[in-house]
Amino acid sequence: MISTIYIEEEIANHPRTLAILKRFPDATKISCQRYGEVFNSKSQNFRLQKKQAALILARKHKGLVLPSPKEYAIGAELNYYFSHMLNCLYDCRYCFLQGKFQSAHYVLFVNYEDFIEEMQLLLNQHDEEAVHFFSGYDCDSLALDPVTDFTSEFLPFLESNPRALLELRTKSTQIRSLLKREPIKNCVIAFSFTPDKIARTLEHKVPDINKRLQALLDLQEAGWQIGLRFDPLIYTKDYAKEYSELFNEIFSKINPELTHSISLGGFRLPKDYFRKLEKLYPDEKLFASPQAEEKNNIGYPAEIRHEMLDFCENIITQHIPAEKFFPCHETI
Repeated sequence: MISTIYIEEEIANHPRTLAILKRFPDATKISCQRYGEVFNSKSQNFRLQKKQAALILARKHKGLVLPSPKEYAIGAELNYYFSHMLNCLYDCRYCFLQGKFQSAHYVLFVNYEDFIEEMQLLLNQHDEEAVHFFSGYDCDSLALDPVTDFTSEFLPFLESNPRALLELRTKSTQIRSLLKREPIKNCVIAFSFTPDKIARTLEHKVPDINKRLQALLDLQEAGWQIGLRFDPLIYTKDYAKEYSELFNEIFSKINPELTHSISLGGFRLPKDYFRKLEKLYPDEKLFASPQAEEKNNIGYPAEIRHEMLDFCENIITQHIPAEKFFPCHETI
């Protein structure tokens, strides 16, 4: 899967670096001073790199844990996100990462201990208050977990800090590490879904919906809290039929008691990201659908956006209580 690994000199002998290199004995290893030399280099071909992305092992020096956008919340007043990785194993046509980054290579920041230390400092600053942390903003939280050992390193921190809650957002079925241990009440595994027809068209390399749903059910059966993320909502002329079928399939099988939260939001991108994706995929119908520009963002026109949100909200709230539902009604 990974044939080339770039390694920052500073972390060449970090225990996590050595463990990962041991997993890929035949990979070509290339030393670099800073990951940006490779990752931020101009004139890169994102589409070509995506076919055989390299892994870059690096150290994160600043901005380890940051305040989340206001709409990125599932019940707490204090919300932060962190990115132990940059970029995703999957290839979703609507993903903002393709507009955000120059490179398709995966960056893994191996200094987990520094992330955890900063999370602990934030908890100490907010004494007696609940603090939510989100992983999966710049990557898929679980897709490379067998390589990164991300969950095995971060979950013990949660066990010793019940005021913290961690959301692991994913489209992956890599849940073995979670099923091998006792569930943790303050960890939410949040699965992203779009209707099957849309997923098969736009979500390349992603496990199909049935496999993702089975992974979700396996976690619920083991006692884990799960979340459902219908974000972004993708417009088609048959969206009502397609989303109705998706909701019926999911809500007929899940356990509401172990469903922590459900969120949804419309498709929207910063203008610069949207234009970059248009150039990457000039024949993609997604970018030819009705769009409007507002406040330097591009998304569906307000009429379509509100119509879809209201339609989906009406179905979702028939299945879960209002306190578990977190719609994103922000303007684009």
